[in-house]
Amino acid sequence: MSEGLSAADLAARDARMAKRLRKRYSDERRFRLIGMAAVGFSALVLAFLLVTMTANGIRGFQRSELRFDVDLAAAALQVEPERLAQPGAVQALETAGLPLAVAAAADTALGQGGSQLISDAAWREVGHSIIADPDKLKQKIAVSVPTTDALVTAQRGDGDPALRATARRLVHDGKLVHAIDWGFMTRSDATSPQAVGIWGALKGSMLTMLVTLLLAFPIGVLSAVYLEEYAPRGRWTDVIEISINNLAAVPSIIFGLLGLAVFLGLFPNLRSAPLIGGMTLALMTMPVIVISGRNAIKSVPPSIRDAALAVGASRIQVVTHHVLPLALPGILTGTIIGMARALGETAPLLMIGMRAFVASPPDGLTSPSSVLPVQIFLWSDEIDRGFIERTSAAIVVLLVFLLVMNGLAIYLRNRFEKRW
Repeated sequence: MSEGLSAADLAARDARMAKRLRKRYSDERRFRLIGMAAVGFSALVLAFLLVTMTANGIRGFQRSELRFDVDLAAAALQVEPERLAQPGAVQALETAGLPLAVAAAADTALGQGGSQLISDAAWREVGHSIIADPDKLKQKIAVSVPTTDALVTAQRGDGDPALRATARRLVHDGKLVHAIDWGFMTRSDATSPQAVGIWGALKGSMLTMLVTLLLAFPIGVLSAVYLEEYAPRGRWTDVIEISINNLAAVPSIIFGLLGLAVFLGLFPNLRSAPLIGGMTLALMTMPVIVISGRNAIKSVPPSIRDAALAVGASRIQVVTHHVLPLALPGILTGTIIGMARALGETAPLLMIGMRAFVASPPDGLTSPSSVLPVQIFLWSDEIDRGFIERTSAAIVVLLVFLLVMNGLAIYLRNRFEKRW
């Protein structure tokens, strides 16, 4: 066909083809660079988030402490060592005069008014160390106890000028220091940033997520199996499918209102309990599991079902022995997404009263409790700067909890994954 074309026409055609080819390659390189830029930007944002939260959270895992000696031998506390192994040992030490001994030692070591610089609960920490080692009753021990909020403020350079001078003197003498607050992971909420802890909210999140998983996962998977393998195709099935898809996009606060109206209506005495919180979040998580479960079941090749039926397997055996094991990785992926969303939810839990001040960790599924996102929300609303640092530390704990939960789910997904 090119015999009728002149040499000039052929050259022009080749030039046009070369130009289109160069444009095609240029578009491909540009698209690749845009994709790499998008991935790089996402990585930078993630790195910025992690670095910022970690840098701010480090201060949240610390607290200001005063270090001095307490001569327990000279104090001669009248308490038998055997009594320290029994319940109520802290109260026994209080009756024996431990608070007065710690206050007197603070006045001696820190100067006049030193006892006013230590936290009201400082003697309790000394008492717990004595309970752990009763031999300290006959010794002179070095203690490191939390300070008052006013001294922490002065240490930052704010507050009363005289107290700021006292803080500078104590820092210079090595008696006022920043130390790792190991108790942050074992205490619960408090009114002072020096005394707060995350364990109560962390345990509440664990119990709430446990209830959510135990309810949402089996119900969601069974619903997906029925809709995909057993439900007859018709108008009602279409209505159910559309409803489930719409539920997955409903704002979370609507589920909180539903939990407030239904669950707290049925169990009014369980307000702010992990059981009610887990049931509310399960309603929100189930549609996600159902949708991902149906997609995972659809992805199983029909030949698997046909082969199982051909050798005499029943419908239930086909589902339980072949379809579900092959679809399990996809189902777990949807479960990861749903549980991660539930872990970070605050609005539905606020609606059912899980924003209460709870000074002790929950004893079970029906005890009053808070959860990590709500605890972060409450601390971020406090005026004291100390709570800002504690908020960052709580965010770090929440991220670690999320990574551990997702890591376990991803391991299980990879463990059951099969290729064909």
